[in-house]
Amino acid sequence: MGLFQRAHDIVEAKANRALDSAERPDEMLDLSYEKMLEQITQVKRSLVDIAASRKQLELQEQQLQHSVDHLQDQAKQALSAGREDLAKEALARKATAQSQIDGMEPQHQQLSEEEQKLEQTLATLQERVNQFRSQKEVLKAQYSASTAMSSVDESVAGISKSLGDSGAALQRAQDKIANMQARSGALDELLESGTLEDVGGGDDDIQRELDEVASKSDVDRELAALKAQMGSTAAVGPGSDVSQSN
Repeated sequence: MGLFQRAHDIVEAKANRALDSAERPDEMLDLSYEKMLEQITQVKRSLVDIAASRKQLELQEQQLQHSVDHLQDQAKQALSAGREDLAKEALARKATAQSQIDGMEPQHQQLSEEEQKLEQTLATLQERVNQFRSQKEVLKAQYSASTAMSSVDESVAGISKSLGDSGAALQRAQDKIANMQARSGALDELLESGTLEDVGGGDDDIQRELDEVASKSDVDRELAALKAQMGSTAAVGPGSDVSQSN
């Protein structure tokens, strides 16, 4: 095996392994189609070689047959001239040439049969290649359509998942907003009712001082009112009788 042939086989083997691992039907179909074309090319080359050998053999037969005919004429001419020895020599050479022709005939027949077989093989291969080419294109179209549909399905699945995630996110946002609204409403109610301070652990010191000041002010107001009331009552008593008597 030559170096270039071995390198070609290694590259082809690697390509086949790569295709097997990739499992791409379109590339495998193209590779099979290329192999079939290579087979057709090889058959055509063999057919050309056999046809050339047959043609060369036929040319040799024609030349020998021409020699046979020429020696036959020479033998006749020698006898006419009274040269039997020359006629005998011519006939001997004729016999040698004829034997060569007869020996070539089986080879010629074999080459013709092989040529016919190769022609039939070539026709069969060509028909198969034509059928395979049509089927290959159909299968590649189907594969492309299937790939496109698969891609669309994956995209739809991704969109559905995204929509599902978006829906879940919207629901979470709505729940959080509702929770915040409820919390805000509860705080408003607690502030309005005054319960928020109790819940928060009571008033601070400033508030207590303010409350004490307000309480003292109320007491002072009540005391002043009471003094005023008592003062007016005392003025209406004995003093007012004395003044009237005078």
